[in-house]
Amino acid sequence: MRVERQSQAIDDNGPGRLRIVHVMRAPIGGLFRHVVDLAGAQAERGHAVGLIADSSTGGERAEAVLRMLEPSLELGVTRLCMRRLPSWSDPIVAFRIAAALKRLSPDVVHGHGAKGGLYARLPTLLPLFPSLTRPHIRVYTPHGGSLHFDPDALVNRLYLSVEKALERVTDFIPFESAYAQKRFAEAIGFSRAVARIVPNGLRPAEFEPIAPIAGAADFLYVGEWRRFKGVDTLIEALALIRDETGEAPRLALVGSGPDEAALRALAETRGVNERLCFAPPMPAREALRLGRILVVPSRAESLPYIVLEAIAARTPLVATNVGGIPEIFGDYADRLVASDDPAALARAMIAAGGMGESARRRASDELAERVAENFSLTAMEEAVLRGYRDALTAAGCRRAAEAVLPQRA
Repeated sequence: MRVERQSQAIDDNGPGRLRIVHVMRAPIGGLFRHVVDLAGAQAERGHAVGLIADSSTGGERAEAVLRMLEPSLELGVTRLCMRRLPSWSDPIVAFRIAAALKRLSPDVVHGHGAKGGLYARLPTLLPLFPSLTRPHIRVYTPHGGSLHFDPDALVNRLYLSVEKALERVTDFIPFESAYAQKRFAEAIGFSRAVARIVPNGLRPAEFEPIAPIAGAADFLYVGEWRRFKGVDTLIEALALIRDETGEAPRLALVGSGPDEAALRALAETRGVNERLCFAPPMPAREALRLGRILVVPSRAESLPYIVLEAIAARTPLVATNVGGIPEIFGDYADRLVASDDPAALARAMIAAGGMGESARRRASDELAERVAENFSLTAMEEAVLRGYRDALTAAGCRRAAEAVLPQRA
């Protein structure tokens, strides 16, 4: 299958060259990949782009990615220490980001994730903070974030109340999946922001098949080690496979996260610790070579890049039926597995391991064709830019209307 980058000009009814600043917290995972892809594509298109991110996470890999990206970013890379959980330092960091934004004077401030979205939009609600003098819009992409919160938990109600207040100063929300848009409507609602579904996209080169290395593990997990990612379910499934077949398959876990100690303890308790290999974060295509079948056991997702990347690389995978994953699979969504069910996951893993080579290749090719048609970086970039321009036009009209309302009164 050949995948070609389509050239399609943006309809420039608005300002021709935009000044865009992306605000995010941790430079890790799919959110980081999304921001890097989007910022790089916008800069390549001739826009002046900048990036604000946390300075305490990401390690050497994030440093290397940002060093490669920075020369193309006219507005540069600004890094500040940002905490993941709510902290007394949040107003201080928000003030410093507001000051940086005033200096950079963007047309578009685009926040990513719950914390990035907070820092990108909070200055608009706080009159004593530095403010932008030129016309601009505030954009927010949740990337899951607060959409995964249990709305019945007291602390999460507070978070969602903050999200509702921030929505009232948001001009445009590009959701990466229909699932994310639906969850936002249910948990937060829309009073002002324009919402559109803009799926994550891949580059043409990512559709080149890759093969596992010699000695690759039977199964592979790539991502954060957090409860909502379901890695504990995967370890439980591994033990069930051992009970069913007499031997546990080998599992490689690539990533990092706060639950590593708990996962190691669970593997020890279930007697499969010797079948696990923990590896640090690395580029997805490198990680995919470490296992023969990828397992995505998540309890919650929006539209995970690792699923798109594995499908494009023709890596067989077992994934749960959560969030936006069915939107990736489309007509093949019946291949997905119930979440939080170790027995169902174990059965699916056994079936995937026993699939014949021709059937496995056919299933991989079918999914790759679908992803190539529906999830391209070009389409993602162009849809986001169209949303910026429409939001800028709408914001200009709104400000003009607000200016004449007092006279009419």
